[in-house]
Amino acid sequence: MTNIKKTPRWLAMVILDRVIGQEAYSNLQLNNTITHHQLSEVDRRLLTNIVYGTLQHKLTLDYRLAPFLKNKKLANWVHVLLLEAAYQLDYLQRVPDFAVVNETVEIAKVNGNPGIRKLVTAVLHNYLRHPRRDLSDIKDPLLRLSVSSSVPRWLVEQLTTDYGMEQTRAILTSINEPAHLSLRVNYAKGSLKKVVDQLANDGVRVHCSPLALAGLVVDSGKVISSSAFKNGLVTIQDESAQLAVDSMKLADDFKVLDACAAPGGKTAQIAEQLGRGKVVALDLHANKVRLIQKNATRLGVSDQVEAMALDARKVGKKFADEEFDAILVDAPCSGIGLLRKKPEIRYAKTAADSQYLHQIQLAILNAVATKVKKGGIITYSTCTLLKTENELTVREFLSSNPQFAELTTKTTKCIKDGRDARSLTILPSDYDTDGFFIATIKRLS
Repeated sequence: MTNIKKTPRWLAMVILDRVIGQEAYSNLQLNNTITHHQLSEVDRRLLTNIVYGTLQHKLTLDYRLAPFLKNKKLANWVHVLLLEAAYQLDYLQRVPDFAVVNETVEIAKVNGNPGIRKLVTAVLHNYLRHPRRDLSDIKDPLLRLSVSSSVPRWLVEQLTTDYGMEQTRAILTSINEPAHLSLRVNYAKGSLKKVVDQLANDGVRVHCSPLALAGLVVDSGKVISSSAFKNGLVTIQDESAQLAVDSMKLADDFKVLDACAAPGGKTAQIAEQLGRGKVVALDLHANKVRLIQKNATRLGVSDQVEAMALDARKVGKKFADEEFDAILVDAPCSGIGLLRKKPEIRYAKTAADSQYLHQIQLAILNAVATKVKKGGIITYSTCTLLKTENELTVREFLSSNPQFAELTTKTTKCIKDGRDARSLTILPSDYDTDGFFIATIKRLS
């Protein structure tokens, strides 16, 4: 008989308990669990689906479960067990209801006591007997959109203010779609053809990204176990995130500062282009600096990378004015552009967090401003959609630093070149990628 504690539903409960109860990262918990338990492909897919699906639809599921819980105080693990069961019953058409209920009740029995088993049994039987709560009963349109898309109301309000209702609906629909895996070809180790051929030999099928020059989108296959990944021919990086360095137009002999560098994907992307140059990569934490170095070594660009533990706001203590030809500030942000891959972010962040991050972003930009040469470029990027952390940060920096001016951000593939804004915003609904923002700021001669 199968050990209940090794099944995808049990493992999903453990992961969701940590993510929802302890603010752990879903992607890290999933990767660690899959690696530790050596799951079959079928079980891995089911586990991943349950974890991400439950997180993506949590507010909708809570709304539907509420009548059967009657404000009962539940242990967090019981709450997530019911959430994942409701997700499977409502969204996984190929999974029989009886299989979901039977295994969920068994988990409640093994992990709890007879009272919890009875409660879970009663809730799920009632859930199946009754029609789902109608979202149209929610009269407030913003609250209804919040519950239907499972995004906190403050975020719905902010996105509506920033982008309007129609665009917000498109964004919120797209973030609950499955994410695809994208790669960046490491030109330091091989041509596009060489890399694609090696991936094919490894059983990984890909197609070229419409956004990023070095981007590949994975159609099928296991990238992490491929020789192409292990030997550093490719690295995992979202298509939109690749555009920040793509927009920098670096020269071979540049000295570049990557002010907020971990885990080092953009650092390595910069280093690939610096035959005689160097990129100095900063992060606050020593363990993340080691991660940057490890990444650079795997990709064969460690000679061009100098990584160090330093708060980007304190660069004045370490570097001379006008020391760098170009600077990348891939700033700390709320990560709202990553909701498709890290759905738990939506529940952890607040409007106050966004304001706090805005101040940190400004402090970093002000600190690095004098370190770029006259005529040099500071590229400012984030993986959020909130204008407080994007356009407003750039605007405030420029208003207090008149020796800088914003240029139009251009990419090799001319992404959104017909736009009115100088900055480039990639919405998740534009190309089914992460949301991303890039601004190009020049220090005037």
